[in-house]
Amino acid sequence: MKRLALAALLAACLAPTASFAQKMNADDLKWINQCISDNRGEPGATPAIARAYCMCMNEKMSDNETRSITQWEKSHPAARKACEKVAGWE
Repeated sequence: MKRLALAALLAACLAPTASFAQKMNADDLKWINQCISDNRGEPGATPAIARAYCMCMNEKMSDNETRSITQWEKSHPAARKACEKVAGWE
């Protein structure tokens, strides 16, 4: 019974991640990877924090956006601050 409960809990934790991965396309991946590269060397930008930040920013952008995440974040400071908080980059 404990194994079943643990498996159900694990599945519930992974469900949002799996859902996001299904929504992400090659274009999203390209922009997220570019954002991670752009933030390399920034104070406090560990690989995990940069990835979480870039994924958050990508989610906030319209699917029709043509600017990179790095360009878009400059004109959307509220989104930038929210994603910094989500990523633990404060």
